[in-house]
Formats: sequence, structure tokens, C-alpha cells
Amino acid sequence: METYTDYLLTAHNTFHIAARCRRFIAYSSATELSQVLQDLNAEAPLPWLHIGEGSNLLFTHDYPGTVLHSKILGVEEVERYGDEVVLRVGAGENWDRLVAFCVERGYHGLENLSLIPGEVGASAVQNIGAYGSEAGQFIRQVEGIDAATGQPRVLQHDDCRYAYRDSVFKHELRGRFVVTHVCYKLSLRFQPNLSYGALQREMAARRLEAHRLTPQALREFVVDIRRAKLPDPAELGSAGSFFMNPVVDRSVCERLLVDYPDMPHYEAPNGYKIPAAWLIEHSGWKGRRLGPAGVYDRQALVLVNYGGATGADIVRLSQAVSADVLGKFGISLQPEVNFI
Repeated sequence: METYTDYLLTAHNTFHIAARCRRFIAYSSATELSQVLQDLNAEAPLPWLHIGEGSNLLFTHDYPGTVLHSKILGVEEVERYGDEVVLRVGAGENWDRLVAFCVERGYHGLENLSLIPGEVGASAVQNIGAYGSEAGQFIRQVEGIDAATGQPRVLQHDDCRYAYRDSVFKHELRGRFVVTHVCYKLSLRFQPNLSYGALQREMAARRLEAHRLTPQALREFVVDIRRAKLPDPAELGSAGSFFMNPVVDRSVCERLLVDYPDMPHYEAPNGYKIPAAWLIEHSGWKGRRLGPAGVYDRQALVLVNYGGATGADIVRLSQAVSADVLGKFGISLQPEVNFI
């Protein structure tokens, strides 16, 4: 276990915001985490925050309490039956390295989620998704520590209540459960998920045939698409997709299609999903800057730190973008990123 005081968090958030915390603790096992949480409970009411690689958060000020970070590593096959396999993965493992590992070992299903920044623990909390796939589809159970008692707890898939970019960990269990391991149920038979329209269009443009795709080829294809559209967080601070794609009622969608017949829209369980990137671009924000922060010129869904931006600068930009989208389309954008 490692403990630091007055710790700079720039390297622990992909926006590269120079915030500090009162104390930073990195733990390497569930036992260490349990003890840390019991100690923190004894120190109440000082706050604490758990972060992974900081790829889905925005520090708006220095953090007055303790920041926790997992160094629980390891990938092990715990079950195999028929064409399915269950992997138990430490929450501190890098997500994309896990996807690469699975492709190399013949564990299939995660290929569409290649190159998403962050750690395994965050995949379970955020229900990360891309190109028609979501992490929650493959999660069998989530192991963790109850923050109030310091005792182990296991949640089965249905307990996690996965939905679009959502889970029970963002609601009832927010701040009350810390993930230590995630178990994924994957396939030993490769069946590529090519349902996403943008993926099909990219394949057609590159003259790729579905029946010729290998797992490695699909992963490389997804990686190429993401690199072409999204900034490398190591070079340009961002948190990937900043806003969630809004889901609107059928009546709202039909009204907008009268004025914007080419507007992309996709049927969802409770209405129609409209790409936030399209709304932002058609509100005139793609490539625009507001001080040291701006909307990325290749993907309007991404807000970036061009150098020296504070959390307040990013918040100001997000509010300006949201206000213009609301004024033009009557649709409210909700941040996917967590403001701290």
C-alpha cells in the first residue's frame, strides 16, 4: 500500500487538470482496501473518492479528502463450459490491455470495446460502450467491498441493473461499494458484432467483408476508427465522450425530422436516440474554442484541454455547448463525465 499527502492528480485524470488532494492511497488487495475503508470510516466526516485512470471525471477544484486508487491486478480463467468462459479480472487492470489479452487468447466478445480508456473497475461502474456493445452484456458478477462495513460483497449481473451508460453503482451504491474484481462471461466462438450502423458504413468504405473478419482484424479496425476520430489523452487532455446521446420521445424525433430530414436517429427502448455529436456540430460548436478549452475538430462529442485549462474552463464550455443545443433543438444534453 502506498500513501501520499498533498498529492498532485494531473497524472490521474485524462483531462490533465492540475488538482490536488489531501491524501492519496493506492492499495493492492481487497484486504488492504477493507482496512483502508474501515480507517476512513473512523475519520468521518472527511470525504473520500475512488478513481481509476480518471478517464470519466473532471476535477473542478482541489479535493479536500482522500483519493483511493486500485492496484489490484490479475486475469484468471475461473470457469469453462461449452463455448463459454468466465474470466475474473482485477479492478486495477487497464481495460484495453484486457481486450488485447482476450483477443490473443481466443476469448471473444469485447472486440468492439477496444481502445476505450480506463480500468476494469470503471467498466463495471460506467457500463462503458461503443459500436453496439456494452461491458454490461458480458459482466457475470462484480466483487467488491462494502464501504460502510469493510466487508466483501458480490453482486450478480441482474443486481447491477445495467442500462445505457448506467448501473446501480452510479445510484444506490454510489460511494457505498468499491469494485475489486469483475467477472466477464465471454465466448470461445468468434461472432463479430457488426450491428452498429457507423461500423457497417466504415466497413463498406474500406471494402471489408464480414465473413473475412478475424478477431484481431476487428479489434484493429475499431482501434483505427477511434484513433482517427478521438484525441490521444496522453497528448491532448480529454475524457472521451463528454455527453450522453439523448433519448427523446417519438413526437420530438418526428418534429425534428421535419426540419432536419437527414438527422441520424436510432430506435431505443424508450424512444429514439439522437447522436449528441450531430446536435453539437449542427449547433456550430465543432472545432470551436472557449479560452484554453474547446470542442475537438474531429469529433464534436469530445471536449478537450488545449493546455492549461482548469476544471472551471471545461465546465464553462460544456454549459455553453448545452445551452446552444437546447436553444436550437429543444434537447437537453447530460454529461457522461462526473464533475468532482
